[in-house]
Amino acid sequence: MSSTLSDEQKIAVFREMASGWENKQWRKCADLLAPNGVLQSMMKEPVAGREAFYERMVHLAAPNKKVTLHVHRLGVIDGAVVSERTDEIVIDGISRSVRVVGIMEFDGPLISLWREYYDLAQLLRAQGKGD
Repeated sequence: MSSTLSDEQKIAVFREMASGWENKQWRKCADLLAPNGVLQSMMKEPVAGREAFYERMVHLAAPNKKVTLHVHRLGVIDGAVVSERTDEIVIDGISRSVRVVGIMEFDGPLISLWREYYDLAQLLRAQGKGD
């Protein structure tokens, strides 16, 4: 897959996605994904397609839940944006976190493949499901 974006523009797309995620702007997030783009959270089934991604995000959103992405490292390697971060998930005022590595590939100006690597048990605990 090819991209017409510079490395700086790709990083800007990542930051726009992170901002949209933190502010629950799911349409904005979905529109950054190519129409046939894929979100692959490892250890879960991939979500294929912009509208499927949008529906998943709306379904997972909750008024008592807030996510903040604390980025530790961010760069471009071989054309893909690589982020190392801690996702802080606050549910009903209780803060938990999960370490994540994300890789975004681009087709033109849009994200074509977004892979997220994390420990599933840690994510479930962060979501209040594994206590």
